[in-house]
Amino acid sequence: MNVKIIATKGCSHCTGLQHELKDMGIPFEVLLVEEHPDVIKRHDIRHSPNILVNDEVVFRGQPTPLELREFFSMS
Repeated sequence: MNVKIIATKGCSHCTGLQHELKDMGIPFEVLLVEEHPDVIKRHDIRHSPNILVNDEVVFRGQPTPLELREFFSMS
């Protein structure tokens, strides 16, 4: 499973999201909007953060810890 957080440099939710994924043992990569305009365009990213799994947007905006656990327990 390939997990990416798409966020702006100043995203206030990104740190918490990274912490949640680390606690669940989910490996991930952070892509900054400012450095990856091609990804932003391809996935029609308009807000921060977003989560891509296997190159598909699965969350737009900040998911709750419960939403993350439910999603990743089914994956």
